[in-house]
Amino acid sequence: MAILMPNPDETPDPAARVHSKYRPVWDACGPRAAAALSKYFLPGKSRKSELCPTRPKIVKWYCPFAHQCEFPTGHRYCINVYRGCAHRCEYCYARAYEPDEAGCKKDFARGLAKDLNDLDTFDVPPAPVHLSNSTDPFQNLELDAGHTRLALEQLLRYRHRFTSVIILTKNPRLASSQPYLGLLQQLGELAADHPSRETLTAKGLPSVRVEVSLAFWSEEARAAMDPGAPTVKDRLESIRALRQAGVPVVLRIDPLFPRSPFLGKAMADYGLPECQPLEDLDRLLSFAAEVGVMHVVYSPAKILRRPSSTMQKLKRVYDDLAAPMTAPFCRGSWRLPFAISESLVVGPFLDLCRKHGASAQYCKQNLITTP
Repeated sequence: MAILMPNPDETPDPAARVHSKYRPVWDACGPRAAAALSKYFLPGKSRKSELCPTRPKIVKWYCPFAHQCEFPTGHRYCINVYRGCAHRCEYCYARAYEPDEAGCKKDFARGLAKDLNDLDTFDVPPAPVHLSNSTDPFQNLELDAGHTRLALEQLLRYRHRFTSVIILTKNPRLASSQPYLGLLQQLGELAADHPSRETLTAKGLPSVRVEVSLAFWSEEARAAMDPGAPTVKDRLESIRALRQAGVPVVLRIDPLFPRSPFLGKAMADYGLPECQPLEDLDRLLSFAAEVGVMHVVYSPAKILRRPSSTMQKLKRVYDDLAAPMTAPFCRGSWRLPFAISESLVVGPFLDLCRKHGASAQYCKQNLITTP
């Protein structure tokens, strides 16, 4: 007589097979919310003993690589609207896994509609949503494809399923133009019965924000490090336009680079432009204070395993600063030793932040604390 083995897909507890890496999120939920998260995020037909949140096609788990004990993102979403990015920033961490050429995702509209409908079907509790962590939602591809516009329209339709809406871009010009500006303003107005309205109001936090990445004041540095991105002037003008329209803005002065002089040398000795002299950082922070950004975000530059020619030059800077050791390699990238980074790169920047009364948040801290 054949023995019938239990089907793991029929387990009475839909959260029982969550990978230990993500278990803290499910443990923090009540049974109903945990069941909804499981139905939305976990692959239903997998027979693995432990499951990771991989199921949605478009409205995905915020950071599929992160262990919740080390990077406690909790329950939040990320919509990477496009594949790849035309900005071609030399230091971009996404170049390690995104395609070299920017392009549209297959069946984006259909996948987005399905995921959003599933949020309602499974009654998944609201959470923050980020557009886009790995590719710019407002790169020039948007002018023809319009996928970011579609995403914002659909987020507005399903606004009750999201707490904060966070946009990350190097092209605030498009964000500050219609119809995008109107959509951002509407996303920032929560209905009286929105489940997060009271909490966000009590904390004095907006429900939408645009994080603009602008690490340089010098156009020479911008052209060298952000070759495909809008100019410094364009971004400054567009940030001002967003603020004048009442849209909350976070300024990402990120990443931070070493600045001359060091070890009796200058960046020019390595064939690199002087990216961030203190005078330029001072101008950026003065501008941030003038237009009234929420806060600034920073982190030291990291160098990927297969660096571009520009970042190979920066790697030599890091190795010289770390001598007699070489720059440490950690989690897929070379970094400055912590003590050197704090004294040479981060410390002077934070001193300037204090001078201008600017709240400064480290990149990881900024991301995971947005409610």
